[in-house]
Amino acid sequence: MTDPRAPAPAFLDYAPVSLGFGTSGLRGLVKDITDLEAYVNVQGSLRYLLAAGDVRAGSTVVLAGDLRPSSERIMAAAARAIVDAGCTVENAGRIPTPALILHAMSGRRAGVMVSGSHIPFDRNGIKLSKSTGEILKSDEPGIAREVEHVRAEEYGRTAEASRFRADGMLKVPEMLPPVDPSAEDAYVRRYVGAFAGSGISGLRILVYQHSAVGRDILPRILGELGAHVMVAGRTESFVPIDTENITDEELDRIEALVVRAESSDGPLDAVVSTDGDSDRPLVVAVLRADPQRPSGRRVRFLPGDLLGIIVAELLAADAVAVPISANDAVERRMTQRGVVVHKTKIGSPYVIAAMDQLCRAARHGRVVGWEANGGFLTGTDVSLAGGTLAALPTRDAVLPILANLSTAAREKVDLATLWGRLPARFGRAGLLDDIPVAVGRAVLALLAPSAGVVERSLRDADAELRARIARVFRPDLGFGEPIAVNVLDGARITFANGDVAHVRPSGNAPQLRIYSNSDSQARADQIVELALREPDGILRQLIRQAGA
Repeated sequence: MTDPRAPAPAFLDYAPVSLGFGTSGLRGLVKDITDLEAYVNVQGSLRYLLAAGDVRAGSTVVLAGDLRPSSERIMAAAARAIVDAGCTVENAGRIPTPALILHAMSGRRAGVMVSGSHIPFDRNGIKLSKSTGEILKSDEPGIAREVEHVRAEEYGRTAEASRFRADGMLKVPEMLPPVDPSAEDAYVRRYVGAFAGSGISGLRILVYQHSAVGRDILPRILGELGAHVMVAGRTESFVPIDTENITDEELDRIEALVVRAESSDGPLDAVVSTDGDSDRPLVVAVLRADPQRPSGRRVRFLPGDLLGIIVAELLAADAVAVPISANDAVERRMTQRGVVVHKTKIGSPYVIAAMDQLCRAARHGRVVGWEANGGFLTGTDVSLAGGTLAALPTRDAVLPILANLSTAAREKVDLATLWGRLPARFGRAGLLDDIPVAVGRAVLALLAPSAGVVERSLRDADAELRARIARVFRPDLGFGEPIAVNVLDGARITFANGDVAHVRPSGNAPQLRIYSNSDSQARADQIVELALREPDGILRQLIRQAGA
């Protein structure tokens, strides 16, 4: 909403809407991210970094964007803000977010990534990074203050003195500098070096390109590692793939690509892809034809929280940070292996803060983290047979893709067999769209125990809370007695029969999400289906109970 402390200038012919921080970065509707709004946020963020001594006046800021139709315009407005903040622009072009941050960190520079990640194309975002990596939650209040200072300055100008027209767009469009390929090249070298001789050579991989910004970089990396790479599904229309919510329709589309590719080029080992800004992986095993399964799926998707287990084991991690939404198989497997597990709120800034805490404790040599979407972060340098992976404390999609492929190759099994060795816990995620933030908060208030309690046994809770939960998570729907609730981020309810249902509003979109864990995939799927059913599914019932 428009900030009441900074009234809109009279020369604008629209009501400005301020960008807000989500779980990671600033997000908003494209129609609200005018050049003026982008400029105000980028310049305010850089003023904060300059005042904090993170970057110096005259230093270079690395700028990149994804393939959304709106990204280039917003990049141009960001470039103008960078220059007006007294810095210079390095245009890294259209590259993955982790490639931008890797390159910026290597030169102790700030970064600006224009991307809405996995959210629909009518939205976009701006993700700032410091010389040491991502902006953290502790930075957000200081950034917000500087942004409002810049906003007051820009709103205080006359129509003649302002750089911006009445519609909030630059009067003179900014020209971006030529693209410098250094960031992309460094990102490719990182993985081609570390995974040399990893067993990926000879694998037959289909890259589902769609509109991912890394759609040409991923085949390049796999090809340089010796894989036989095929590509499919490229589109110039933006496809908002959410790796936490891979639907049956999406799997149908991938399976059709597999059938088409195999009919012309022979058997495949895997399909890989990423989300829009290529910091979240999509890995799909291609199953061999089975006469006992004539009508079954030919592909199997593994959620990102389980992919991360394979990566952590390949890297020999001794401490991990994961969000509370992660499949509880993570904690089971890591605990069995003596690995310290730190649970966090949802969002990469929280995972990074937890990794920092683990590193400062100086008791762990290999600290990593990952999210339920599969984005993998490294808090310490990690040596592999082919070379060293420098710490990259931001979500990355390439590492989990390569780690799963190489582990399967090293163990001489296919991906499905490798994944079959993981703990038998299964998960699913889903969401309802167009659920206002206030409604999501009301639902959480309905499910929360007494104030200040993060996790509580429901057997000790008041009868009213137990009854509210049991009214929607009913025995006739297959739920056992609700025995515990954790409200670190959302409401994660554990049931006596081993089921888990986690209800949470999205941090960067008007969505209400549901995560499930169970001892079978069918039951995990069913929990999500029961939650999303219209018009009277579990989430709709909770919304009505909350009076929203």
